[in-house]
Amino acid sequence: MEPHAELALGLPLALLAAAVGGVAASRVLKLSPIVAYIAAGMVMGPFGIGVVNAPETILTVAELGVVLLLFIIGLELELSRLLGMRRAIFGLGAAQLAATAAVIAVLATTSGLSSWRGAVVAGLALAMSSTAIALRILEDRGELQQAYGQRAFAILLFQDMSVVPLLALLPLLAPGGGAPTGLGEAALAAAKITLAIAAVVAAGRWLLNPMFRLLAATGAREAMTAGSLLVVLGAAALMHAVGMSMALGAFLAGVMLAESNFRHELEADIEPFRGLLLALFFMGVGMAIDIELVRRHLVLIVAVAAAVSILKMVVIWVLFLPMCDRQRDALQAGSVLSSAGEFAFVLIPLGMASGVLTAAEAGLYAAIAAATMVMGPPIAAATRLALRRFGEPTRSLADDFDGARGTVLLVGFGRFGQIVAQCLLAESVDVVTIDTDPEMIENAGRFGFKVYYGDGTRLDVLRAAGADKASLVAVCVDAPASADRIVDLVRAEFPAAALFVRSFDRRHTLRLLGRGVDYEVRETFESALAFGGRVLERLGLSLERAGDTVEFIRRRDLDRLAVQQAEGIYAGTDLLKTRRVRPQPLRQPRRGAQPLNAEAGAIIERPVEAEADK
Repeated sequence: MEPHAELALGLPLALLAAAVGGVAASRVLKLSPIVAYIAAGMVMGPFGIGVVNAPETILTVAELGVVLLLFIIGLELELSRLLGMRRAIFGLGAAQLAATAAVIAVLATTSGLSSWRGAVVAGLALAMSSTAIALRILEDRGELQQAYGQRAFAILLFQDMSVVPLLALLPLLAPGGGAPTGLGEAALAAAKITLAIAAVVAAGRWLLNPMFRLLAATGAREAMTAGSLLVVLGAAALMHAVGMSMALGAFLAGVMLAESNFRHELEADIEPFRGLLLALFFMGVGMAIDIELVRRHLVLIVAVAAAVSILKMVVIWVLFLPMCDRQRDALQAGSVLSSAGEFAFVLIPLGMASGVLTAAEAGLYAAIAAATMVMGPPIAAATRLALRRFGEPTRSLADDFDGARGTVLLVGFGRFGQIVAQCLLAESVDVVTIDTDPEMIENAGRFGFKVYYGDGTRLDVLRAAGADKASLVAVCVDAPASADRIVDLVRAEFPAAALFVRSFDRRHTLRLLGRGVDYEVRETFESALAFGGRVLERLGLSLERAGDTVEFIRRRDLDRLAVQQAEGIYAGTDLLKTRRVRPQPLRQPRRGAQPLNAEAGAIIERPVEAEADK
């Protein structure tokens, strides 16, 4: 192997090994994986063993993890819902940023950590919260869609939107700062941003769905993955080109695709890249921490980081109290948002470059920001544990979910799946439906059905479609091999979900029964029984007699299946032509039946075989 090839492989291998080892250690110590990634970065960085000497190169690439995270969050927010959050975004978000930054700035000035200019930069940098940490915690808890989770997300979204104005503010804080930007330049910048947003919105509304429909029709999974990355990175690059945050551009693209039929497939395609790049981002944060500086000022850094985290919790708790039904939700929101944000590592270096912060002050504040990120997950976990043990009692599940229905994930929207979906929707059951046929999805939309594009044989698609939260998975695909694959995945990864499966034939039924499905039905069996019953009625049998015969055939088929499960597919052939048993008296009567009229006599004299044939 060439030396440069060994070097190219060595760094990724070292980073992956550090990430895997760190996560394994955090699992044993019951710490957040985020703490493990930061610790692994500290060991691998220039202030550790020196595997990576330029952490800024790692962070440049790893910031794409935050971009992809915001895209996936955008996929979960429909545009109408986002507009409904505008009061929380611009009211609650602005209040949190302003109040927290002001308090931190005052404390930094009065304690002599820096001048008032440097204190303002430090206040703004530390007032922001980590999008990656907060959303990771909320997603792991399954509480992002709760009221306090949505308000916490609104604060994070406002902070992302405020990055560009803050970057423009920093040069004005420099000693002898420049004059404000001219009106013409400001108008031109605003026009560029407006056009960029309009372009993303227009593409999301009119171009992306046809593009993904075309890619899906090719059947090439890699084409869908490439298309997903193209959309995310293209929107991010466009917004970055006009001076906005890349993460904000990706979020906007996600919102525009939130109502797309391809939403779950996009999420499944992006998820692996997001996870790896986020891990790399946290490792980059750890690499940027000066271990020697931390060692010299360890007590100060820990004390200030703890004070900042507690201060942010208190400010958010006060702001959330009037809006939350329970104090525990306000405290949980504060704990989730207690750590400093990713943009602190953008604002602090820029403050140093502008002359607002000295190199020592910048290093100290960066270490404090990193320390709050290390403390963030444990603080959130400790707050949650304390609330469970000492806080107000939570309401019972019956109170929380009174009248709610379990969700159903329906895989396959062909002729069979459409009828199943109609039954569920008729009772207002919350159902998510996925299929791989773009034409079928388009036709379903014309009749008011919302069907997402997704391959149910992929674990990531099932997870993105909500299989981990569904109480029942209905497998309605027509291909036996695909059905078997889905059954195996659901049984292994989502054992709590009930499995109802469409069977292709008798052999397939036996395989499904062997896999332990909760219910299976052959796609033609019940319809054939109904058809046979109507034929018997047409031939003159009574409705009751025809129904008894159909039920007899159904029971006999179940008996044969039981025999075949035990002895193989060729067992139970003696049950194929078994006639219905004619009721017999327990003992022979002492005298024969006496007809009262000619018709009754004809019935009594009818041969037993002829009656049994019916």
